[in-house]
Amino acid sequence: MTNANEYLTKPLPSQDEQKDFYKTLRAKVQTWLDTKSGLVGKLGKYVLFAPDMFHLLAKLMLDSRIDAKSKGLVGAGILYFFAPLDFLPEILIGPGGFADDVVVAVFIVNTLLNKFPNEVIEEHWAGDEDLLSVVRGISDAGNKFTSKLPAGRLVKRFLK
Repeated sequence: MTNANEYLTKPLPSQDEQKDFYKTLRAKVQTWLDTKSGLVGKLGKYVLFAPDMFHLLAKLMLDSRIDAKSKGLVGAGILYFFAPLDFLPEILIGPGGFADDVVVAVFIVNTLLNKFPNEVIEEHWAGDEDLLSVVRGISDAGNKFTSKLPAGRLVKRFLK
């Protein structure tokens, strides 16, 4: 059995290896989405932001300008991506299950955008579209989607 400390002493993958992984993951999600219709097809454009948002959270976790409390929030967002049971579990519905992970990540990014200069967050963004447009679009879509769910209506009632 390999000791956990051995993994911690290994160097991080190079920037090129990280980009290759990111591009491969994004391509796999796109290929999967191309075969879907219905609710998953409708959520597809948001699911495609999952690798972008995960990458952003990971980079923000390493940014020394982000304070410890905010990094705790970022870390929770990263963990949500890995959680085996969440609102839309990936294990049951495949990549479509990343839709809720993206909404959680957008909530976190939105919180950080209200606390730090936009440039601090945007410099880590690897997506093709403008980060602020993505955050606004997903926030609006997430609000519409969750307001249709019983739990979403309940939460909205308490926030009034």
